[in-house]
Amino acid sequence: MKGDQVKIMKNDLDTLCINTIRMLCVDAVQQANSGHPGMPMGAAAMAYTLWTRFLRHNPRNPSWPNRDRFVLSAGHGSMLLYSLLHLAGYDLPLDELKNFRQWGSRTPGHPEYGRTPGVETTTGPLGQGFSNGVGIAVAERFLAARFNKPGFTIVDHHTYGIVSDGDLMEGISHEAASLAGHLGLGKLIYLYDDNHISIEGSTDIAFTEDRMKRFEAYKWHVQQIEDGNDLVAIAGAIEKAQKETDKPSIIAVRTHIGFGSPNKQDTPSAHGEPLGPEEVFRTKENLGWPSDSSFLIPEKASTHFLQAQVRGNTMEQEWNETFHAYSQSFPDLADTWHRWMSQELPQDLEKYFPSFPPDPKGIATRAASGKVLNALAPHIPNLVGGSADLAPSNKTLISNESDFHAGTYEGRNIHFGVREHGMGSIMNGMALHGGLIPYGGTFLIFSDYMKPAIRLAAMMGLQIIYVFTHDSIGLGEDGPTHQPIEQLASLRSIPNLIVLRPADANEVAQVWRIALQRKNGPSALALTRQSLPTLDRSALGPAESVAKGGYILKDTDDGRPEIILMASGSEVPITLEAARELEKQKIKARVVNMVSWELFDEQPIDYRESVLPEKVSARVSLEAGCTQGWQKYTGAGGVVLGIDHFGASAPFQKLYEEFGITAKNMVKTGLQLLERKRR
Repeated sequence: MKGDQVKIMKNDLDTLCINTIRMLCVDAVQQANSGHPGMPMGAAAMAYTLWTRFLRHNPRNPSWPNRDRFVLSAGHGSMLLYSLLHLAGYDLPLDELKNFRQWGSRTPGHPEYGRTPGVETTTGPLGQGFSNGVGIAVAERFLAARFNKPGFTIVDHHTYGIVSDGDLMEGISHEAASLAGHLGLGKLIYLYDDNHISIEGSTDIAFTEDRMKRFEAYKWHVQQIEDGNDLVAIAGAIEKAQKETDKPSIIAVRTHIGFGSPNKQDTPSAHGEPLGPEEVFRTKENLGWPSDSSFLIPEKASTHFLQAQVRGNTMEQEWNETFHAYSQSFPDLADTWHRWMSQELPQDLEKYFPSFPPDPKGIATRAASGKVLNALAPHIPNLVGGSADLAPSNKTLISNESDFHAGTYEGRNIHFGVREHGMGSIMNGMALHGGLIPYGGTFLIFSDYMKPAIRLAAMMGLQIIYVFTHDSIGLGEDGPTHQPIEQLASLRSIPNLIVLRPADANEVAQVWRIALQRKNGPSALALTRQSLPTLDRSALGPAESVAKGGYILKDTDDGRPEIILMASGSEVPITLEAARELEKQKIKARVVNMVSWELFDEQPIDYRESVLPEKVSARVSLEAGCTQGWQKYTGAGGVVLGIDHFGASAPFQKLYEEFGITAKNMVKTGLQLLERKRR
């Protein structure tokens, strides 16, 4: 759109403040020679209205528990958020805006949780922030139901967000929006930056359905605003959304990407590249901004924005006074609140972990997990979660607890529906809110559906527990579509995610202990469909050694093995059988149980050397999945047994035999390896 077609706004305080936001974003992107100026320029007016008139927050204490949460799901427009944070008085100096997208700055290309004060979640992969917001709203409703008492409203805040066309295109937003509407999350309010532009051109080339009709079908409260600079209309719509307490709200605001740019407004080029020096100059002239200025913040605008500090201090002080009175009337609840918000587990939790007697028939580790969960859940009431419509199979249902539904928000069992991707991101939001330990279950094969959310959970260091069952070809007749092959390797490749594959019921209890105690990242439990023997530990290493990730389960009498056999999960009993067979042939074999590669790799080198001594190069690993990664433990001279092809439909016993996941094959391989080394 040419300059004479651009709508010039009135020169009042609101306009001054909005253009301050716009120009900070333009200058930062231009200085970095990288970034996305168009979205912040178009969305500045609605963001300004939200932040100065509605958002309850305290810039001096970004972690105030009852603050409203703001999620910029359109994370590519990060400079919009950074500008708002700086102007509102958060600990984000102007020099950080000038250092946008540079090494070591607190203003990275997309918002990163934990790096920048006031950033509530890491966004950028579209749809994730949308779904995180749903999880935050879930946590708010649960905590409100648990802690609020007559006369004492401890938890009562909104979750706001700005979402984009791209967010609404991504499938994850469909999943999360559907569940949010079903749950009636009335304190969730999204502003939709309806700018009609995508990277490839107009959204008309690929995105033509009536989006708001879709959200009406999801049971959302829907409003539309035709002018993204109409502050009165925007404020009125937000007020109406706040009054709608039984439905989440979305407000479609017709904006113009790159607003004010004479040659780039309403064009794809405004999306993901700097305007360029000449266009920056023309844009400033067009909006009545000093054209020779850079990072200009007029004093009147600064004073107006910084009122957020005064309002925030007052709101937090009032909340603190309410909570003090609450703690006098409900001391036990106040103590519980502090423990939940600080991620503390009950001090006596240890005595509630179940133990399982030796049993050659044993139990599936998924079933053992269900028993452990239900033994611990009564003592960890902020352990909240569910399954992607697989609770009977995943064993994730908490007995004697109600469901989390519209109107019954105190329930701990969440029915996520067949929405793995949405579930993963919603759990991220629950964890981000604070106060909850979320868990969620599905088949291991479907971890692929939620991989982006898992990756972001690991990136943000969130405590989330994934219960992945049916973890190998051991699920049998369902066949290759449901049999995981590459999934364990894929999960193990994600930094800061620990994968735990226990070998029996007592190890299941131990991996739950690890996951509950791990506060700085997610944990993935890989559990079997088929039964595994509960090992007799009288002649084996203790299950508590799982904490070290890998440990000597069975050793030679003199601790000097000729060969080391290693495995995880359901292949551990097979490996024990192979070791016993080798012993019959006068071969001294050690069995190492590799429950978690990540935890083992964290151990001191002396410990790792004691388990896998370098001088013992004859090593064989066995796992019913792809062989990728095992080589770092077997070494160049070892052999990795696994499955580097898809599975088949048959009883699991037949599959193990056909694919060589047997003690017989392990013994044969071990003998051949030893023979080669003797030559």
